[in-house]
Amino acid sequence: MTFDAQCDLAAVVYSAGEDPDGLIAGFADDLHRAGHRPVGVVQRGRSCHSEKPQFGVVMLPDGEVVGLASNGGGPTVGCRLDPERLAGLAVRLAAVIEDGADLVIINRFGRSEAEGKGLIDLVPLALDADIPVLIAVPEQRFAAWIQFSEGMNVRLACRREAIDRWWHTVTGPPRERSGAATFCEFAK
Repeated sequence: MTFDAQCDLAAVVYSAGEDPDGLIAGFADDLHRAGHRPVGVVQRGRSCHSEKPQFGVVMLPDGEVVGLASNGGGPTVGCRLDPERLAGLAVRLAAVIEDGADLVIINRFGRSEAEGKGLIDLVPLALDADIPVLIAVPEQRFAAWIQFSEGMNVRLACRREAIDRWWHTVTGPPRERSGAATFCEFAK
């Protein structure tokens, strides 16, 4: 897989204590209200220590909540991602992307994605369709993310103004974009 230097691929890099989920969910809501079509998933909940695990994602744009925790094992085993549910989600999202979008949001570059599984195949699918991609990347996985993206991405702070600035650069009016530097060139 080869990435280009268009910088339509942005990673919101976060550390412990930062909330990329709320940040990205708010950004997606604002885009939707402004008439754009963001598609993808935003993580919802992290708790697996109850009878009903709250680990899952919210699908965009319709808001459907999809649980991703494995049903087996009970609370003493801990939270485990169900690979079959994740694979089914990937298939559904691929179909949504093929219907067209203004932005694809992927909730995490997690262990599954770092291993070439999970939702990672959606990144080249979206970029091949000229759809920008926004993904949350934990600081400890950033080196693996750089390797996956071949360094061709924009690293964004886990702050709304950083996402907004990237988005406006990627989606600016064609007259402004034709002579302007790309976000990568601007950020250097």
